[in-house]
Amino acid sequence: MHKRILCSVLTIILAGSIKANAQDTKPNSTYKRWYVGSTLYLLGNLTKEHNPEYIQINAGYSITPKDVIHFRFKRSVYDWPLGTPWGKIFDGTEDSYPGHARILAPTLGYQRFLWKGVYTSVYALNAFEKYMDQNNKKIGNGYTLYLDFYLGYQFKFFNDRFFFEPAIGVSYWPLRTGVPESFKAVEQKWPNYFIQPGFDFGVKF
Repeated sequence: MHKRILCSVLTIILAGSIKANAQDTKPNSTYKRWYVGSTLYLLGNLTKEHNPEYIQINAGYSITPKDVIHFRFKRSVYDWPLGTPWGKIFDGTEDSYPGHARILAPTLGYQRFLWKGVYTSVYALNAFEKYMDQNNKKIGNGYTLYLDFYLGYQFKFFNDRFFFEPAIGVSYWPLRTGVPESFKAVEQKWPNYFIQPGFDFGVKF
């Protein structure tokens, strides 16, 4: 199922890239300052196994045509260590927790456009976590600070009204507290970083 979702996402990216007006070649003196959006990771909610129950709401404000401040809110459920390599996730050999964690994560970020649609961005994600055992009984609370770094490209559609931003990035968590010992035992063999793609989209106004 993970492979099907990834193939669907890549198909959408390819179709969008063909049809998109990638970026205006001329500087635009007027630009839309606000946007709202989300991510194609929402497609993960179609899976039955390891369903993330994922919600993400993005909003942002353009200080200048090249500088954007981002505000995000994420909610999700995960039941395996976040540092697990992609290969183990796709072949179904990932190490599962003896339960799962639910997170609420307000996020603040900054995006800088470098050349046409090419951009870099950084996000500070504050994950407040509730740990549940296999009987769905709460066994603790925790907090993780995630720092996400991305390099991507923004494709524009319909006179810069809509956009899609494929990207590649790395998530690193330098601070992680309150993890139950049973969860630590599963995740300790994996690193505290994860390379991941980005698939954000939105509408500007």
